Amino acid sequence: MSLKQEKTENKNELKLTFTVPASRFEEAIQEVFKKSAKYFNIPGFRKGKAPFKIVERYYGDSIFYEDAFNELAPIVYDEEIKENKIEVASRPQIDVVQMEKGKDLIFTAIVATKPEVKLGKYKEIPLKKIEYKVTDEDVDHEINHMAEHNSRIVTVEDRPVKDQDIVTIDFEGFTDGKPFEGGKAENHDLTIGSKTFIPGFEDQIIGMKIGEEKDIKVTFPKDYFSKDLAGKEATFHVVLHAIKEKQLPTIDDEFAKDVSEFDTLKELKDSIKEKKQKENEERAKHETEDAAIEEVCKNTNIDIPAGMIDLEIDNIMQNLDQRLSYQGLNLEQYLKMMGKSEADFRKDYKEQAEKNVKTRLVLDQIVKDEKIKEDEKYIKDKIEEMAKQYNRKVEDLEKNEELKNYLAESSKTEQAIDLIVKNAKISKK
Repeated sequence: MSLKQEKTENKNELKLTFTVPASRFEEAIQEVFKKSAKYFNIPGFRKGKAPFKIVERYYGDSIFYEDAFNELAPIVYDEEIKENKIEVASRPQIDVVQMEKGKDLIFTAIVATKPEVKLGKYKEIPLKKIEYKVTDEDVDHEINHMAEHNSRIVTVEDRPVKDQDIVTIDFEGFTDGKPFEGGKAENHDLTIGSKTFIPGFEDQIIGMKIGEEKDIKVTFPKDYFSKDLAGKEATFHVVLHAIKEKQLPTIDDEFAKDVSEFDTLKELKDSIKEKKQKENEERAKHETEDAAIEEVCKNTNIDIPAGMIDLEIDNIMQNLDQRLSYQGLNLEQYLKMMGKSEADFRKDYKEQAEKNVKTRLVLDQIVKDEKIKEDEKYIKDKIEEMAKQYNRKVEDLEKNEELKNYLAESSKTEQAIDLIVKNAKISKK
């Protein structure tokens, strides 16, 4: 097996030519045949029992070529990239040059390689001091949230609907006098003021009494996810069945005892203040780091290959698809709901992807230039944290080389960021 490397006319791009011995390609063909033999039905033979030569003669020499190539090419590609220590930074553009019986398999791959990074200034960069103070309003907001969480829902029968009530309604929507899909529900609970319905709908429920029926007129937003309804006027026939309201507890020492381990409201508030302060410090830390990285990237010019950006967009799409799966959706459904195509998505995220790639390249170069080594304590602490979080054994996670390599690189990156921030000139606002 051999690999030929050629530079293309594009910067940071290589043309790789792979030559695979005919014998290895033949082995791949035989493996494909073994997997698919059971599907062949040839006269004179029981289904799946025809010998390779007969199948080949019946269907033609090339019947297994494509599948064999698809099985073999990624393996060969990975082997040669690893052996030749080529830093590939994009998806390969594969092209078959030669794929014939008894001859070497030859294919090419056009790949982007990591560009050269000549760092700009990354020490003594100017930064503004970021800090957030905890106010009484912040603490009261948290207390009120706890009160909401511990509220009681009670039925109301002696008054009409008011803001923040929870109502139970039937409704059916019409456009141009005709009902539309998804516009009907029975015994639906709605919190007035939640803004979960079309603008104007909830406001018109206010003042209704139990048992009352009413026609509510609204206009769908122009950017509504359903194009059939966007910007259209609609009438909803509404029947009000029930009214409920939240009853909040009195916020005093007894409340503090009920909702926490503290005996007084003051102790609870002090605890919340301390917690908020730690959160604010962490927030300020992350924002300072982001500002520092942004400043260093601004000082560094890099010719980033388009393939690297495309690959990063792929990663963004995959991550989003995974997050959506937890909600019972996929990327295709999400894009349809948003009225966007995959091309629109890629265009929208191109700038973010370029920023992500540049950040990684800059930090990687700082790691190299500063000869930063992996932090064993960081790796150990992270593994212990993950073991606790996912109820796994530390020993099992320590055997995961892929995880350890990832954490090793993360530790270097974190050290590079710390180096930038510690050496920055931070001034007060």
